[in-house]
Amino acid sequence: MNPHLQRAALLYDQSRFDLAEAELRQALAADPQNASAHSLLALCLADRQQWDPAEHAARQAVHLGPDLPFAFYALARVLGQRNRTREAIDAIQEALRLDPADPDYHAFLGQLRLDQKQWADALAAAESGLRLDAEHIACANLRAIALVKLGRKTEAGHAIGAALARNPQDPITHANQGWTLLEQGQPQKALEHFREALRLDPTLDWARQGIIEALKARHAIYALMLRYFLAMAKLTPATQWGIVLGGFFASRWLGSIAADHPALAPWVLPLRIAYVLFVLLSWTAQPLFNLLLRFHRFGRLALSVEQTTASNWLAACLGAAALFLILSAATGNFGFSLAALVCGVLLIPVSGVFACPRGWPRQVARIFAIVLALIGLAGAMLAARYAHLDASSPPDMLPFALLGAFFPGCLVFMLLANFLIHQNPKR
Repeated sequence: MNPHLQRAALLYDQSRFDLAEAELRQALAADPQNASAHSLLALCLADRQQWDPAEHAARQAVHLGPDLPFAFYALARVLGQRNRTREAIDAIQEALRLDPADPDYHAFLGQLRLDQKQWADALAAAESGLRLDAEHIACANLRAIALVKLGRKTEAGHAIGAALARNPQDPITHANQGWTLLEQGQPQKALEHFREALRLDPTLDWARQGIIEALKARHAIYALMLRYFLAMAKLTPATQWGIVLGGFFASRWLGSIAADHPALAPWVLPLRIAYVLFVLLSWTAQPLFNLLLRFHRFGRLALSVEQTTASNWLAACLGAAALFLILSAATGNFGFSLAALVCGVLLIPVSGVFACPRGWPRQVARIFAIVLALIGLAGAMLAARYAHLDASSPPDMLPFALLGAFFPGCLVFMLLANFLIHQNPKR
């Protein structure tokens, strides 16, 4: 093997991608037709998020080595990281056709099936890899995740326990155990594994996210919401839409029953209030409890820049709502009360923006949220100004028109955001 290629493989295993790329460039200068070097270069470039050059290198590897399974594996990895899951599956299946005995290929196919929420297929791929190598860490972890998603939590616990017994120094296995314990409602035990995972690999984002969720889950309200979030994450987008729309129409149906049968209204009203509060929490719980973590000496260090930014915007909305309430109490101007209400309702669009994946989905949500904020605050401020006018002045309908557009607009935003959240923009 070319010595530059040997050094590049070693550097890649150490996650020193820039140095590995330099060695691969030298290897290719000596042998431009080396498909293995092109394949490894594609992986280095992808890990450095240089998507177009990475795909070019992977396709060059496939062109030069049409019978080289590693070339198709590299192409699958690049396409998977570019969120082109179906194309990635075609590539990894070709790699498996050429070399069905490599457990790494089965593991990556299982990961792609997890991304598609095809839990049974992910489990089958992981078990195929484990039949080839019973101690393959990636396959063992994928099997445990798939078992959790399929509701077979006891089996998942045994699988993770066995994986930890074989390799107690694997950070991903510790993180996987942490998420499994979160699924079982044991946030304190989960914290121990997430901390150990980060001790072993301080860059492991999956463990950092787990620590945040475990810290928040110590609050009873968030613990309930986390169970809901984890349960919804197991469902297909179509099923999630069915639950969202089903809840909305059920609330409307209860409202019509209360209108037709006034004696039932005292029983129906608490149910509808509980539903509205639940909907509000389902949108705002993540950034709201992240905001609370800002006051936790360890939690604030675990938050990402994006999570901190989202909590800042949430705090701004809450602060503005409190300010307008104070102004309303001090002046008796009902327009300021409307402004406080607008700022409170804006918690949903602000939270929704950060729930959308980066790229065009988040940009669309951001523009919609800004337009809603301008409409709602303009309507409230005009209403505040109108309150100072002489009572004999003709009524100005513009504030009411703007506010009348703002509140239904927020409902439209929720439906749009539910669509945007499930998009997977290509890189």
